[in-house]
Amino acid sequence: MTFKDLFSGHADVYRAARPTYPDELFDWLAAQAPARDLAWDAGCGNGQASVALASRFARVYASDPSAQQIGNAETRPNIDYRVEPAERCGLADGSADLVTVAQALHWFDRPRFHSEVHRVLKPGGVFAAWTYASCRVDTAVDAVVRRLYIDLTGPYWQPERAHVENGYRDFPFPFEPIPAPAFDMAARWNAAQFLAYLRSWSGTQGYAKAHGVDPVALVESDLLAAWGEAARERDVRWDFHLRAGRRR
Repeated sequence: MTFKDLFSGHADVYRAARPTYPDELFDWLAAQAPARDLAWDAGCGNGQASVALASRFARVYASDPSAQQIGNAETRPNIDYRVEPAERCGLADGSADLVTVAQALHWFDRPRFHSEVHRVLKPGGVFAAWTYASCRVDTAVDAVVRRLYIDLTGPYWQPERAHVENGYRDFPFPFEPIPAPAFDMAARWNAAQFLAYLRSWSGTQGYAKAHGVDPVALVESDLLAAWGEAARERDVRWDFHLRAGRRR
């Protein structure tokens, strides 16, 4: 099957510029799993979540349909990276203790993927999907980011972006829900790191492709003025949403 490949063309930028997920999230997921033998990270991209899982599970199976994303992934001896769609996994029936999807569930054919999750999970195994949106620094910086996000790149976001903004709350969830604590997703970045993150957006890439102009460059001077000293590290926070459940 085909997939919307919005990140292969800048997979190296994506890997370098994206924030990391909180360690507490992976500790909590490992604690919910019936065992720590095997985790499947579906739509793994550059392997950010896969690497975190590898320190908590004996084996991690990490799959993504983009060979470029897999090629930019960080390796570990116990991570098996595979170029394949999430809807057609190479794992055996009832083999995984945990299945995760980090910032990718909105791209999947979800009915087909959910069938694969039920096939691959052990009885009592755990499924977890999370997403993040709406980064915040302070009032002045946030105003510049909103201009970039809405006024400039707004028309170039894919329709699936709406699912990210509402935290996947509109998705059917055929698993027994597990109440989860709140997790704080944050990074401490200087201005250059923050600008790199803005350039990794698929909406930014879409604008640049359509106009031949980097939209971040159009707001960069205003953002730097709002940021203050460019080398100064500031806290960046995102709205983080998690849905977790157990195989029924």
